[in-house]
Amino acid sequence: MLRLRAICPFSWRVFQFRPFSFEPLLSQMNKCTDEEQIFDLIEKNKAILSEKQVACALSMLWQFQKQKISLLKNVECIRDHPQFLTLHNLTTTKMEFMNDNTLVNVLYIIQQFGFEAHDPLVEALVTEAWRRLERFDINVLSKFSSCLADQHLCFSPLMGKIADIVNRNLETIQDLRCLSVLMVSISSLISQRFQEQLVNKTEQLFDTIDSSQVNIARRIVQFLRNIKYSYYPLLERCNKVFLSNVNHLDLDSISKILSLYHSLQFHSFEFILMTKKRLTEMIPLFDHPASFVKLFVTLGPVAGPEEEKQLKSTILLMSEELTSQQALAVMGAMEEMESRNSRLIKKIASILHKHLDDYKPVELLRITQALIFLHFQSKELFVKLRELLLSYLKVSVIPSEISLLVCALSMLPSPHLDEARISQIEAVLPQCDLNDLNSFATSVLRCIQYDPMYRNNTPGKQLKLLQKLDHYGRQRLQKCSSLNLLWEEVKSLKGDWFADSLLEETVVTLQRLMDEINYINVARIASFISRTNYLSTSLLDRIASVVLQQNEKIHPFAILAIILPFSALNYDPPQRDEFFGTCLQHLNSYLSVLDPLMLVFLGYSLATREYFSEDLLKAIFNIRFLAKLDSQLELLCSSLNMTVQFRLMELNRAVCLECPEYQIPWFHDRFCQQQYKKDFGSMNGAQQQIYIMLAEVLGGINFVKASVLTPYYYTIDFECILDNRKKPLPYGSHNTTLGKLPKIHSELNTQITGSRLPPGAEKIALEFLDSRAFCRNIPHLKGKSAMKKRHLEILGYHVIQIPHFEWNSMALSTKNARMDYLRERIFGEGKSSS
Repeated sequence: MLRLRAICPFSWRVFQFRPFSFEPLLSQMNKCTDEEQIFDLIEKNKAILSEKQVACALSMLWQFQKQKISLLKNVECIRDHPQFLTLHNLTTTKMEFMNDNTLVNVLYIIQQFGFEAHDPLVEALVTEAWRRLERFDINVLSKFSSCLADQHLCFSPLMGKIADIVNRNLETIQDLRCLSVLMVSISSLISQRFQEQLVNKTEQLFDTIDSSQVNIARRIVQFLRNIKYSYYPLLERCNKVFLSNVNHLDLDSISKILSLYHSLQFHSFEFILMTKKRLTEMIPLFDHPASFVKLFVTLGPVAGPEEEKQLKSTILLMSEELTSQQALAVMGAMEEMESRNSRLIKKIASILHKHLDDYKPVELLRITQALIFLHFQSKELFVKLRELLLSYLKVSVIPSEISLLVCALSMLPSPHLDEARISQIEAVLPQCDLNDLNSFATSVLRCIQYDPMYRNNTPGKQLKLLQKLDHYGRQRLQKCSSLNLLWEEVKSLKGDWFADSLLEETVVTLQRLMDEINYINVARIASFISRTNYLSTSLLDRIASVVLQQNEKIHPFAILAIILPFSALNYDPPQRDEFFGTCLQHLNSYLSVLDPLMLVFLGYSLATREYFSEDLLKAIFNIRFLAKLDSQLELLCSSLNMTVQFRLMELNRAVCLECPEYQIPWFHDRFCQQQYKKDFGSMNGAQQQIYIMLAEVLGGINFVKASVLTPYYYTIDFECILDNRKKPLPYGSHNTTLGKLPKIHSELNTQITGSRLPPGAEKIALEFLDSRAFCRNIPHLKGKSAMKKRHLEILGYHVIQIPHFEWNSMALSTKNARMDYLRERIFGEGKSSS
């Protein structure tokens, strides 16, 4: 009894403040309607708060923030509140008593309130979570990995440990939501084999998710972007999820998805068309710069004329409110839109100028590129840019940063590299990859071309630097032992230096590593060959072999890239019919879902190789497809739009000439007339020489026509007619000024020529072929020129092609030699030759 009486006073002292007679504290917290009510409860009960109540209070505070629109969020105010400091301190003392889920959730919330990775509480929470890591379930593990990713700890040993846990337990994981979070978090650390295992697991689990799970699909696409793998089967399935939910996607989601697609070079015409409509509806809804800039950047590149006008007028009105980053984003979008709105360009440039000191080196490069592309001129701005770039360059020691700074400097008017900068470049060359080396070389060549100091002679230091760049480039290629690593360095290389100095060595390296070409990378290697115009028969044969052996694993979306080098370079692999047949068979079930643009390029590429698929042609030449193509053309930049229209015309022409049995009509008269009125220009020097000499060889200027327009709108450099005794026949009067083209000679119909010629006479077409008509490395005629020769022969011409390397050779260095050459080609016996 005495013991009981002794305990009671103590119990009263300890528990007198616990709300025994009131509603439990957790329930009170859950009924709070704002932050102040939560803070009042904390202040009154801070001495007795348990770990669950601390976690609940933090959770409620974050819920209130999430419910507010961005303009009303007051994270800093909450974080600086005295009672939040109380929660902060209590979390430190209570964390070891929290269960796993609560611990990681508290870490997540603390980070959302802006506490950095070096904050003692964040460090303590991460350490405690690391201690428990092996016992975390998949849900807790995924959330913890996301917290680490937010702290930029993607390359940390702790993230490596998480990757190991996922690897060990992959077979038992059945929750794609959690797995997708983990995949994004660990993507920077995992091997290619593990990447493929994760992709396969994702495919297995994809059908377990609801079609409304946009976030899961977005994370899967983000994972593919992170590992640089355009895996079309998964991209297609994710795209279907986005399409089915497009009316519920907000601006942020659309912006992120389009950015991911752009990085993966995945094109979904349907998604762009639907999101364009949705984004256009949003134009009147945003009146705050932050939101409207994002809309401008996302919608601008695909907007029609009316939407573009609205976007530009609105952004101009709010331009004074733009931050430095918003102005930079707008300028980048205007570059992509190929904008010529001088008023808006000038306004955004003035904002950039005002904030120029705030930008990082890579941002200064983006500004320079955009201003030059948009033809903006401002001596004051360019002087300030040069000063800033030089100030960064003088203290930089990172090769990639030095290369981008030098690149930006070389783009400015009157670029110049002094000896100190050249020495700085030379010092980092051993650390440079091929991209850096190419950037340096391009910049140096640009300086040599445009620096007034180098107009008359190129100084030795610049030449010596170019030689060193050649040396380190070849050395890096020779040491390369992985095809995938090589691809990462060469995929975006372009320019004269690469083509002249490293292309041949790059192809040699590709040939050395070509056993590594497989269904995953075959399209990449094919696209490199197409882009460089370098004919390597061994590489193309290897590509064809991989397609024949592994065609079931190659996605139809990759077929165009694979076919393109064979078409462009006019090359047939040993098993030609089997190769093209396999490619087309693989495509047949996808003809209805492929983007119109892709089908047009595919049809043209196959036509170049004299391969015509009736199913493919029927899919292209019908009213429904052409209407769909028209709507897609509206979304393309002007240059790509015109390229697609030309390819469709060329395919239409090829089918009419080579496959008349398909009865596909010619419907490009109007288009061709419009284009050829714009495109005729002056003759080049070689054409002028040939024109004068042809007149002499044939007996006078009235025996030769220049710039003849044939049926189906081919242009011929020169035309003449020989009778059955190979004697030239005269035309009507000519009135041609040297250097200018004569009046276009044409037969504006599609009838095959020859019916109006005297019996036994033939028309001769003479074509001067410059370097663009041949492969880069050997005098092998490319596909487009070969197709033109074939078509002219169908039209009744005897075709004589005059290659530039013959016309400009030492053997033809005199006028007499050239005259003899023309006589031999025109009057000699034999069939049309190239």
